[in-house]
Amino acid sequence: MSLIPGEAGESAASRTAFVGAGFAVAAYLTWALLALYWKALAHVPALDVMLHRAIWSVLFILVLIVVSGRLPMLVEALRRPKSLMILAATAGLLASNWYMFIWAMQSNYALEASLGYYINPLVNVLLGVVILREPLSGFRRVAVALATIGVTLLSISLGVPPYMALFLALTFGLYGLLRKMAPADPLVGLAIESGLMALVAIPWLLLRESEGFGGMGRFGLGTDALLVAAGVVTAVPLIWFNAAAKRLQLSTLGLFQYIAPTGMFLIAVFINGEPLTTVHIITFVLIWAALALVAFETLRNRARVA
Repeated sequence: MSLIPGEAGESAASRTAFVGAGFAVAAYLTWALLALYWKALAHVPALDVMLHRAIWSVLFILVLIVVSGRLPMLVEALRRPKSLMILAATAGLLASNWYMFIWAMQSNYALEASLGYYINPLVNVLLGVVILREPLSGFRRVAVALATIGVTLLSISLGVPPYMALFLALTFGLYGLLRKMAPADPLVGLAIESGLMALVAIPWLLLRESEGFGGMGRFGLGTDALLVAAGVVTAVPLIWFNAAAKRLQLSTLGLFQYIAPTGMFLIAVFINGEPLTTVHIITFVLIWAALALVAFETLRNRARVA
């Protein structure tokens, strides 16, 4: 027994936070390493990979739902028409996001994809202002301005806007916004979303297989194993993320989200050898500065509450 009042409680809280941080790092690091996973499937069309991901995800997640006792939650979610309509919309957004991300990894556009996920938190800020009428603080105004300057400079350099990065950021931002309107357990929600995708995926892949163009059984056991395991690598980091969310404050958890795009950035430059121009560096520095302002404000507000 501790002789210092509150010491035992503080120690337990510290251990909980440490475990939560470990789960958060594992989740976001896994999401970063998926850049290499999808690149290993570059010989299979991105659409086929995305559809396999949906099918094997729903099968794996259904097993987890049964084992974890969430089956009544799934049945209840399926009985809510409004939630199902929203989850149908999020399924479409998630499918398009998955497809674009997989295609980007297969086609050596990991650098632009990482930019998209760096921009995503700032897109969330804008969506909150435009759709939810949330107030925009001075720090966040500056952050949005810095990000806008960075994207504009990159657009001028490329001759076109970074459509892929903007698409990834916008689809994932809208996905998160709509998921808030359909409050479902993350695994249950993903099961329904993957199931809706599978309704399209199964006939499409069966047709592809019948025509001899399918990915399964065509490129060897290694490829088959990677396609089947797509369900595991989709669900496991989500489980770790949920475990982290239960142990960490939301503001703290949000700071870990930059691990994933940073990992993609490093993979793009040092493993894939994608060109990193001066304008790219300026753009990323501006985005990083914007995110630093948001992180600073989040931590400051948290300190005031405490």
